[in-house]
Amino acid sequence: MQPIEAPSFDTWTSLFLFATAFGIFLFFMLLGKHKRNLPIAFFVLAFSLILLQYVLYWTRYQFTFHYLVLFPHVCYYLVGPLLYLYFLHLYQKPVSRLYSLHFIPAILVFITYASFLLIRLGILEMEIPWRWFSQNPWFIAVHLGIYTLLIGMLILKSQKNSHFDQLRNRWGKILALLFFGFTISYISYYILVRFPFFNSTWDYAISLMMSLSIYTIGIFAIQQPKIFDGEFMAGLFLSHQKTEKLTDHSITESIYGKLIAHMENEKPYANNELRMVHLADQLKVSPHTLSKIINTKFHKNFNQFVNEYRLEEAQKLLLSSPEEPIKTIYFEVGFNNKATFYNAFKEKFQCTPSQFRKTHLSS
Repeated sequence: MQPIEAPSFDTWTSLFLFATAFGIFLFFMLLGKHKRNLPIAFFVLAFSLILLQYVLYWTRYQFTFHYLVLFPHVCYYLVGPLLYLYFLHLYQKPVSRLYSLHFIPAILVFITYASFLLIRLGILEMEIPWRWFSQNPWFIAVHLGIYTLLIGMLILKSQKNSHFDQLRNRWGKILALLFFGFTISYISYYILVRFPFFNSTWDYAISLMMSLSIYTIGIFAIQQPKIFDGEFMAGLFLSHQKTEKLTDHSITESIYGKLIAHMENEKPYANNELRMVHLADQLKVSPHTLSKIINTKFHKNFNQFVNEYRLEEAQKLLLSSPEEPIKTIYFEVGFNNKATFYNAFKEKFQCTPSQFRKTHLSS
């Protein structure tokens, strides 16, 4: 009997381990964002844990951490439902109360995994349930394929009328292509492994796709923290070829006037989901053009520009409605949370909303 080689890392496994750590870090970073990001946050975590098991296998640490052997199979059955749920939120589709049924396969595999652990620990003496299902790669392949088709159909059926629709579709296609690449890599491995020319290092293709997915989501999340809420960088996802030329002073002034009137009369800032692309669609201009107008005319970025209107409205409401709770006011003017509102208010007025109200009402 040949002795088991000592566990060790090479360049590739070190890279994949780093991708795993980055994915777990990204999970916690996304967790603190909008609640609609929860599916994509857990999707990244599931990918990271699958990748971790690959690293343990290649480095021969699986014998040290043998209790993790079945856990990635739970994650395989989670990534599809999680990503599809994220897409339903992204495309503003209704989510059925029965959506939890999508997670039944993952629950069954988790029961298999939990039973495996209890038997290994000597707590139970029983046959591992549903092992034939939990460890069969072709069930996983079919499951991944089904959700790849569901996501693809959702993207194809979506409307592409506004700038926001176009941007959302670009981001959706990137995520869908990454997931499709992972699915194809997984299926290809279990087909090619049957041939004599197969090289086991080709298994790295699956991990490369997962690493690419984790890094792509990470880059967008870091460079554009609100990308998952629809606030995309127009320069990254939209062509500038069709944007208005701002060399004509009259055009600039016309858009500037429309913007001021729209902000004062329609009060779009009261919508706490307002994004650059939404406001651009309302004004019938491109996000790139609107961004330039705000930068050149107001010397502010989009968030600063919108928050200025929200703070002015909050200032009026604090004095005109002295009995109104401050929480109600900051939600009414478009702020999502107390911390953001208080920080912006103190920066502008050098006092808290309560102090502002007390000082001005008493005087």
